[in-house]
Amino acid sequence: MAQELKSKVVIAGGGPAGCMCAYFLQKNFDVTVFDKKSPLKTLLPTGGGRCNLAHAEYDFRELASNYPRGEKFLYSVFSKFSTSETIEFFEKIGVKTYIQDDMRIFPVSNSSAEVREKFLNSLKKVKFIKEEVLKVNNKGAGFSVITNGGEYNADYVIISTGGHAGYEPLKMLGHNIIGPKPALVGLKTKEDFSNLAGVSIKGVLFTHKGISGPEVYKISSLKARDDFPYKLNFNFIGDIDMQSELNSNPHKSIKNLLSDYVPKSFALYCLKGLKINPDEKCHLINGKTRDMILNRLLNFEVTVTGVFPDGEVVTSGGVDLREINPKTMESKLVNGLYFCGEVMDIDGFCGGFNLQNCWSTAYCASQAVLDREFSF
Repeated sequence: MAQELKSKVVIAGGGPAGCMCAYFLQKNFDVTVFDKKSPLKTLLPTGGGRCNLAHAEYDFRELASNYPRGEKFLYSVFSKFSTSETIEFFEKIGVKTYIQDDMRIFPVSNSSAEVREKFLNSLKKVKFIKEEVLKVNNKGAGFSVITNGGEYNADYVIISTGGHAGYEPLKMLGHNIIGPKPALVGLKTKEDFSNLAGVSIKGVLFTHKGISGPEVYKISSLKARDDFPYKLNFNFIGDIDMQSELNSNPHKSIKNLLSDYVPKSFALYCLKGLKINPDEKCHLINGKTRDMILNRLLNFEVTVTGVFPDGEVVTSGGVDLREINPKTMESKLVNGLYFCGEVMDIDGFCGGFNLQNCWSTAYCASQAVLDREFSF
C-alpha cells in the first residue's frame, strides 16, 4: 500500500501560541515551526521567571472581561478552551500547578525553565527551523513560505509571531494591521518622583522615571491607544473623615497623622508640595489647609508623558480582528491562513491573561485545521 503523505503545516513563530498549535497538530500533520530565536524563549521571563500560566477564572465571559482589546472576540474562543483546559494540558505534559491567593496559576516548581523543558519534550514530532518568515505567497491551493534561509511549501500556514515582530508578510497578504503600542508598562511622568523612588501605595510604585506597579500596568493597558500627555488622578487614602482625625489627634504632627494612612516619605512629599509645615500640630490645621491636604491625597494628580519598559510589556495592536473568524482563527481574506496569540489585536491585563490568549487561540486554530483536513 502506498504511504499517505501528511499535509504540511508551517507555523511562523515558536512562542507559546505557536508551540501550542504544534502540539495539537503534530500527530496528524507534517509540522514545521520557524523562528529566528530558540523555541519558547519568550516563556522564560513570564511571571517574573515563575511562569504565570493562567488565571483561576472559570466563567468565560468574566475571563474575557480582562482584555481591553478582544473581549467579545474571545467569547467563542474561551467557550472552547479556557482555564480548566489549560490546567489539564499542563498536567498532561507533566507540569503540576497551584493557585495563588490572587488567583494567578503557577507551576508547582515556580520555574519557567521547567515549563519550557517539559513543553518542548512534548513536541518530539515537530521540526524547528531557526529562520525568520519574510513572506507568505498564497498559491490558491497551498502556500509558498519564504524565509531568510529558503523557500518551503505548505498546505496551511499559522501566524503566531507575537506582538513585537514585523507585520510585513501579513500586510503583503492584504491584512490591516492596527499599529502596535506598548501596554502593561511603566508610565513616564512630568512630575519628578526621584525622592519617592521605591515607595509603593495601593499598587502604584514611584520610580526615577515616573510610576509603575500593578495598578499602573492596568492603566497603561486601558490607555494604550491614548495620546500623550494625559492626566491621572489617584485616591491614596480611601474614605476618611479628616476633620475627625484632626480632632482626635490634636497634639500629633500632621506628618505623623498622615503616616498612619500613607508612607511617611509620601506624606512629606505632599506637605512640601503644598508648602505646609510637616511638624504642624493637628489642632492648628485650619479648614482651608485641611481641604488642601485632603484634596491632594484623594485626587493625587500626575501627568503622563510616555512609557518605559517595565512589567510584562505586551502590545496593543496587531491583525485587525474584523478580518479573522473568531470561531476558527482563520483569515477572512486568505483561505488556509490562521492566526493565534498576540499577533492579533488582543491584549490582556497582568495575571496570566496574555498566556491564556495564546493557549486558547492556538487550540482553536489547530482544531480548525484538523476539522478542515478531515471533514470528508
